[in-house]
Amino acid sequence: MLIFLVILGLGAALAYAVHSVAANWEAVGIGVCALVVAVVVSSAVQVADQWDRAVILRLGKFHSLKGPGLFFIIPVVDVIPYWIDTRVITTGFKAEKTLTKDTVPVDVDAVLFWKVLDPKKAALDVADYQTAISWASQTALRDVIGKTMLSDMLEGRDKISSVLQKIIDERTEPWGINVLSVEVKDVLIPSALENAMSMQAQAERERQARVILGDSERQVAEKFAEAGKTYEHNPVAFHLRAMNMLYEGLKQNSTIVIVPSTAVESMQLGGLAGLTALTMGLGQERANGQKEAELKRET
Repeated sequence: MLIFLVILGLGAALAYAVHSVAANWEAVGIGVCALVVAVVVSSAVQVADQWDRAVILRLGKFHSLKGPGLFFIIPVVDVIPYWIDTRVITTGFKAEKTLTKDTVPVDVDAVLFWKVLDPKKAALDVADYQTAISWASQTALRDVIGKTMLSDMLEGRDKISSVLQKIIDERTEPWGINVLSVEVKDVLIPSALENAMSMQAQAERERQARVILGDSERQVAEKFAEAGKTYEHNPVAFHLRAMNMLYEGLKQNSTIVIVPSTAVESMQLGGLAGLTALTMGLGQERANGQKEAELKRET
């Protein structure tokens, strides 16, 4: 466009100069010639960006690929029907209300990353390569969903993405297109099924909690059984353990403890007097502890 304006301006200036010294028809002829030259030169000179490739057809047949940078074509004889972008391109595609292998309708959104490796094939072997790759991606996604269980789809998105990439790449390779990666963004399931799956997961967690609790109780029972066998053959240890349990019970701010007479006789506490002395001793110990705490707070 700039070249066209420059040549047309120079021609207009020359025509004006001739018009001032010669006949009008000469000035008109110069202006027309300048216009024709400007159109031809501006059509012949082309510039392609760093990422663009120009597909040139000469008299309807493929001639060459040009770019990047400055290049020339023959006006009227050469045409540029396509400018091919060789950068990485992202295309979003999705499948709505598609049934999985276990007949569950899902909506899946995905993104395709691809680039043109052979601009000649992309221009000549397919009418509209961008639309073609979009449709190929959608049909591949529907095929994969129909062959996949819902649980596998929710847990193995990476596997689905790799399968999709392989299928789409096989379909688009004849068009000179390379699929770099496919990313599954989201898998949407019906709300009713989502609530049912949530309840199922909650029930499964409760079941695991109960199994763990039951296993813990079994282990505790086994330990109690081992301890009982130990105490059965060692009465002294059993008496010491019983006295320790009684002491701990009285220590936790308890003033009255009911102990069976058989336990008192087995622990040889000397009857009611022994229990009373033990309780008084613990009470005195607590009183001394409280006094020490008050003295610390005052200081």
